[in-house]
Order: sequence, then C-alpha cells, then structure tokens
Amino acid sequence: MRICLHQPDIAGNVGTILRLAACLGVGVDIVEPCGFPFSDRALRRAGMDYADRTEIRRHADWDAFRHATPGRIVLLTTAGGTRLDETRFAANDIVLMGAEGSGVPPHVHDAAALRVRIPMRAGYRSLNVAVAAGIALAEALRQTAGWPADPALASASAPGMKA
Repeated sequence: MRICLHQPDIAGNVGTILRLAACLGVGVDIVEPCGFPFSDRALRRAGMDYADRTEIRRHADWDAFRHATPGRIVLLTTAGGTRLDETRFAANDIVLMGAEGSGVPPHVHDAAALRVRIPMRAGYRSLNVAVAAGIALAEALRQTAGWPADPALASASAPGMKA
C-alpha cells in the first residue's frame, strides 16, 4: 500500500500525510511540481521528525511516477463513482490524492483504475486532503490486514505482564 500526492499545494498537508505514513508504515510518492518550494529541508520541516522515517519517492512528473511505480491507482475524488465503503482494496494499491485546490488533471483522472469518494452529508464540498488520506488509508489497511503490529499487544503478552 502506498499514498501518492499529485502536485500538492500545501506543505502542512504533506507534513501531516508524511506523519500518517510513517506511523502506519506506508510509503509516499510525491509527483511534482508542488505548489510550494520543495526541497529536502522543506520536506523535513513539513514532516517534522517523521519525514526521515517515511519512505518517500519524488517523481518529476506523472509519467515518471507511472514508469517507476507499479500498482493499481485508486483515486480519491469528490467525483468518484464508487463509495469508499463499497471499495475493495488490494495490498499493492496506490491511494492517489490530487492538489488541494484543483484535484488531478483529466489524464491522471482517466488513468485511475478506480475513482473513490468518501460519503459526506449533503451540502459539504470536500474534506481536507490529509483527513481524507487518513480515512481512506484506514479502510484500505483494514481490508488488507495491513495495519502495523501493535506494540501494546506485544508488551502485554510478554512474561510477567498482565493483559
């Protein structure tokens, strides 16, 4: 399972998603250009201390990303034809999110094998991209048994520990 950010606009959202990915053991692909100055220093600042603990791959453009990254593209989009709770994920899926302001261009939208929306109440336009990433990734990991091992359970079962 991987997360892909297509030309993200907001460094803070990238940082939040890097933290999410680090905590859950998921790799992140970033398709450039970004809507903010993107450097290793900026990446560390946006991702705090988590950026160094996340597998991050930077790609010059969409074609470079697709050439280097196999897997089914599952696009999160408000225009998705499939609800998140009806989506069946596979362990090698790439959960793709577009830029906060514009989403993804038509050629990227068309390249997705699956276009998924998170159901929301009427009258609401969209979720923050980092929140949407967390919701979708949680469902994908649940379905594929991809959650990381729980250290609290491991220590509770250690000799001399009470569960």
